Amino acid sequence: MVQRHGNLRDMYTNLGRTGLRVSRICLGTMNFGSYTGEDAAEGIMDRALDHGINFFDTANSYPSPGGKGATEQIIGRWFGRGGGRREKVVLATKAYSALDSTAPAWPNDRGLSARNIIASCDSALRRLNTDWIDLFQMHHIDRSTPWEEIWQAMDLLISQGKIRYVGSSNFAGWHLAAAQEEAIRRNLLGLVSEQPIYNMITRLPELEVIPAAVHYGIAVIPWSPLQRGLLGGILQKIELHGSARDFIQEDLKRHLEAIRGYEKLCAEAGIAPAAVAIAWLLSRPGVTAPIVGARVSEHLDQAIQALSVELTPDVLARIDELFPPPGQGRPAPEAWAW
Repeated sequence: MVQRHGNLRDMYTNLGRTGLRVSRICLGTMNFGSYTGEDAAEGIMDRALDHGINFFDTANSYPSPGGKGATEQIIGRWFGRGGGRREKVVLATKAYSALDSTAPAWPNDRGLSARNIIASCDSALRRLNTDWIDLFQMHHIDRSTPWEEIWQAMDLLISQGKIRYVGSSNFAGWHLAAAQEEAIRRNLLGLVSEQPIYNMITRLPELEVIPAAVHYGIAVIPWSPLQRGLLGGILQKIELHGSARDFIQEDLKRHLEAIRGYEKLCAEAGIAPAAVAIAWLLSRPGVTAPIVGARVSEHLDQAIQALSVELTPDVLARIDELFPPPGQGRPAPEAWAW
């Protein structure tokens, strides 16, 4: 079944093909400033550092819901408390969306034009109370902006010392290839990470995104490792606290039998479903660090537990039965060609 070990995995690994070392768990901050108040958020960030987690992810459009850069401001005030916090953290943020999602956006307030990339970086630096961003990520693909323009802007920010590396989020496999080939043509490092939604339920990235990332040495940093809570012991929580949140009701109905089987598997192993879900991601090819969007400290503790969990072959096979891989486990294009 599932085995426990004291220190199964190294706590740190390289971010893709770079020399930058990051923790195998990435602290997601999307809830800071909405579901998680500032005092609680600071406690979670302190706890992360206490456990050796040095990789923090945010975005200009967080918190969700709400936006307006409030999450970056919370992190910036936390950095301002000193204690070497900024120096210890590998800080990742994102740009693409307009800062205020509740107001009508002006034409150049979103996307990946050189103007918006540079303006978004400068404003993020102010909110984050820092001189540099370790990983500056594109939150979405911009189909109307050429890669020549994007890389010119990113290269300028790197040369100015404002950012160290460039990453992406929500890109298709061919987007990664297009970005990297243009970067290679310009003798640039290019992308070092990609953030796809990836978990036991959402496995489409296995067809093309992850193979492309592995080919180019791009770190995979999955977001929503628990599929919005469905893999975090949702049925037990419903039994204790009542119905699930409205926005996951349809997904819960669609995957109910598989989730029942999954929670039974976890109960037999005596390990929290959230820890098993994250351990599964850590076992997948190309995955560097799942992003754990901790609303409370207990969520972070369950993620840390995953570092000492090894899924045995029979458990991995059972997970594949419950949540089948796309294309019956065959790679693209065999998955659909023959």
